[in-house]
Amino acid sequence: MSHHLLPHNESSNRLHGEYKVPGGKLVVADLSVTDGHLADVSISGDFFLEPDEALLDINRALTGLPESTPAADLAAAVTAALPAHAALFGFSADAVAVTVRRALAKATSWTDHHWNVIPPAVLPTEINVALDEVLTEEVGAGRRNPTLRFWDWQEPSVVIGSFQSVRNEVDPAGVAKHGISVVRRISGGGAMFMEAGNCITYSLYLPQTLVDGLSFADSYSSLDAWVMAALEKLGITAFYVPLNDIATDQGKIGGAAQKRLANGGMLHHVTMSYDIDADKMVEVLRIGKEKLSDKGTRSAKKRVDPLRRQTGLARTAIIEAMAEVFTGRYGATTSALTESELSLARERVAMKFGTEEWLHRVP
Repeated sequence: MSHHLLPHNESSNRLHGEYKVPGGKLVVADLSVTDGHLADVSISGDFFLEPDEALLDINRALTGLPESTPAADLAAAVTAALPAHAALFGFSADAVAVTVRRALAKATSWTDHHWNVIPPAVLPTEINVALDEVLTEEVGAGRRNPTLRFWDWQEPSVVIGSFQSVRNEVDPAGVAKHGISVVRRISGGGAMFMEAGNCITYSLYLPQTLVDGLSFADSYSSLDAWVMAALEKLGITAFYVPLNDIATDQGKIGGAAQKRLANGGMLHHVTMSYDIDADKMVEVLRIGKEKLSDKGTRSAKKRVDPLRRQTGLARTAIIEAMAEVFTGRYGATTSALTESELSLARERVAMKFGTEEWLHRVP
């Protein structure tokens, strides 16, 4: 566990937090809280820091701050206290802030939670997007464990981002020709062309404490570290292209999107191309020249390089490998959608996700 919940009025009760910087070093915070303020702060770890005395500057900068200080302000205090010529290797002021928040139990790590995995079940696409809202709310409210859910669907669909214009993203002739259902989701990001079996989509529902102190960009790669490990196991070296694209040296294989709710719940979901019909995709989506202008490629077809070609594996085998890595890393257990969650999702479709008002929220 990354923290101990101890009474905050006695300075003899030490709090302890740890944070491993992705691709970097381990940062450890040991501290007390006295009268609502940080006391006896000691930062340690296997990082490198020059000059040596800068460690004392960091500890002094944190000591005396209110325990409610947000991560950004903790990081700012550390940065302000460092000598101009200080060099931090393998960690940063932001990493120190995350570690302190973990010690205070205001930030959590993966192992602080019991995770569930919901295996794929075929559902209408509008139910899938409605479930993303419902399950994020449920996790935020503490009624459901943090959960990984794999999607499945039958009908060909386009799922557009919360802020996209239907008119600008979707070609009505292509939609009519191929019988595509168009749905708007609650997260931002771009349009996804989804036929049965052509992509792998999953959603993570989690408390925002898990990304406390991380920048938006870092939260994406942090929440998908397990996927990179799963792909690695399948012989694919994938990496993040900021902000939200997942790629290999062959091309883009997927994209992520997020939505944070007021109740503390958060949605992070990803669609990866398994076997895209590129000709059909170009008929259905208006993939404009501007979108491709900074990608160094003339063709939308070339931008997406499906996993089927890169792995030679069945889609189900890739999903199984992903679930296996997630379960192994985080001690997750299998779960299922409850009747009440499904009925809430159906209500949301009737009230929101299945309505013209929502779909054309941005004309």
